[in-house]
Amino acid sequence: MADDGTIISQLNPDALGAPNGADNLPAAGIISQYIKDLSVENPNAPESYKWQEAPQLDVQFNIAARPIEGELHEVELKIQITAKVSTGTVYIIDLTYGAMVGMRNLDEANMHAFAFSETPRLIFPFVRRVVADAVRDAGYQPLVLDPIDFNGLYIQQMQAQAAQAGAPAEEG
Repeated sequence: MADDGTIISQLNPDALGAPNGADNLPAAGIISQYIKDLSVENPNAPESYKWQEAPQLDVQFNIAARPIEGELHEVELKIQITAKVSTGTVYIIDLTYGAMVGMRNLDEANMHAFAFSETPRLIFPFVRRVVADAVRDAGYQPLVLDPIDFNGLYIQQMQAQAAQAGAPAEEG
């Protein structure tokens, strides 16, 4: 306690915050998450249920982010899965899973990293469940997607962009 009777944080005096209750500490988090679009195609049913061949899977994903207003942003994780055998397509799952994200007092680099690396990592378990349920509901064994290293992919992409930006322009 100070001499005037007020309590001062001995661990971190800066934890008292800014004057007049201003919040100037960096913060980021998911406010809400939702299925934005889900399409399940079972184009060869019921014949496809008789096919014995294990399907070849093609899994594609993409991440998009956009500002909504002020500190709010939307991040979308889009996944398209196509399962095929020699006879034809077994199923196609097309999912856009969204998250409303709040980011405050972050610089552009940290906002970009949170939107394109951390948010997809946090919502992926929910995306994985939606995909497994959709495949099961189409009448097949649930598809459990392998984990994706979003941080590693983000770092690779940033390094590739930096290398490309540093490369001399091609003459044509």
